[in-house]
Amino acid sequence: MQFLLVAIVAGPLLGAAAALLPAPPGLKGRSPDQAVLRHGVVVTGAILLAAIVLVLGFDHDRPSRMQATTDVSWIRALDVRIHLGVDGISLPLLVLTALLSFLCALYGYFRMPAGPSPKAFVALLLVLESGTLATFAALDLILFFLAFETVLVPMYFLIARWGGEGRRAAAWKFILYTLLGSVVMLLGLLLVGVKAGTFDMVALAADNGRGLTTSVQVIAVLAIGLGLAVKTPMWPLHSWLPDAHTAAPTVGSVLLAGVLLKMGTYGFVRILLPVAPDGMRTFAPYLAAFAVAGIIYGSLACLALVRPGGKGDLKRLIAYSSVGHMGFVLLGIATMTPTGVNGALFANVAHGLVTGLLFFLVGAVKDRYGTADLDTLAGATGAALYGRAPRLGALLAFAAVASLGLPGLAGFWGEMLALFGAFEPAEGLSRPAFLTFMAIGAFGTLLTAAYLLLVVRRVCMGGPRPVGETPIADVQGYEFAAWTPLVALTVLAGLWPAVLLGLTDPAVQQLLAGGTR
Repeated sequence: MQFLLVAIVAGPLLGAAAALLPAPPGLKGRSPDQAVLRHGVVVTGAILLAAIVLVLGFDHDRPSRMQATTDVSWIRALDVRIHLGVDGISLPLLVLTALLSFLCALYGYFRMPAGPSPKAFVALLLVLESGTLATFAALDLILFFLAFETVLVPMYFLIARWGGEGRRAAAWKFILYTLLGSVVMLLGLLLVGVKAGTFDMVALAADNGRGLTTSVQVIAVLAIGLGLAVKTPMWPLHSWLPDAHTAAPTVGSVLLAGVLLKMGTYGFVRILLPVAPDGMRTFAPYLAAFAVAGIIYGSLACLALVRPGGKGDLKRLIAYSSVGHMGFVLLGIATMTPTGVNGALFANVAHGLVTGLLFFLVGAVKDRYGTADLDTLAGATGAALYGRAPRLGALLAFAAVASLGLPGLAGFWGEMLALFGAFEPAEGLSRPAFLTFMAIGAFGTLLTAAYLLLVVRRVCMGGPRPVGETPIADVQGYEFAAWTPLVALTVLAGLWPAVLLGLTDPAVQQLLAGGTR
């Protein structure tokens, strides 16, 4: 199992190096470009298969225990180790990353975004996958930081080279915001490692902050939390996200929303909650306040974009919706309770599935109509997808109602558990304050339903296709293959939440109590 996890993390890096090499003569197919795109599908498919084998071999009776661990010395002078492992918290995010990377590679094989050589595109996609997988598997603070930073460069180039209008400015904004946050985060990680005498995340979690003074914990949470909040993104550090999503190619938006945003919230759970509990308790009310502000702000921004005459871009609207959805994740973490943290982890996975599907669908609408402008799509000759492409319209409506938290679909459970956690926060936190945050968050769910239903009405509804108008293609075979797993998992997680909660709950209980066994 330990070799399997190492192969999952390192495999995409080796695949990225191979993608830059000339394809063997027998594997070129119709063209070298087709060969390298097929290479990306094969490598990401193999990583997904390995991740599924890892799930099957995982000891589900002891999800709180780190499994498939590798621990070897790397930089002896600093006691930095290559320490990898998975538990019930990291395993779902590892599988989500492998799944979305494979679906993006498959989609890109048939719908390669306009831009430079496919070789660079596939190599960057694989480096991005490797960095994300390493982030969720790393158990050393320095290794976590390096993996956390690895994803920035490929995402920058995916936006800057294969993006749409305004891509260079959006890419620079993305890299500058995240790098500045990471500098502060590194200082916090070094402070923890030096004061505690180790960078090992398992040992630090088991110590549960006893080796760190309260003042050190407060400084560490402030520094590390700032870097994680930028990546999440938490309001008001979110302004890079709408531009990045609007300019990014479809697969870039899917990966950015589906897995990269999860790295920030995962860091809060894996590092700050167990390593600096006193510092987190100090900042938890502020984190919750920023979280609910993000929920309301994201919803109001979406309502402004969806109104007639608002010149709203559908990709930009979904980006702002992510600010609101990630607000529920942060609210759950801020409660510092098993209920709230489990809700945050569930909402993390649900957001990856549902928002990944939404960006796939919006990319398909934009490919067919040449625009994602809501006023254009809702005009007299606009989308009216129910009448022109009924399967595409039905899928967009499904993803919208899943995103608004319809009971029975994945989006419901995470938000509900986060609100329940706020109803009874951890000992030492102000219950009246968190009851206020709960009420504001609940009001945010109503605003979320409002703007998503308006999107469905404006984009999907309308009369049949006028006589003489050129028809548009409905869902194609490759689109069906790329989107069906996300639809199926959204339904499965909504109807059977124990699939995820059975993994995360024991691990969360142990983490909050003082580490992992």
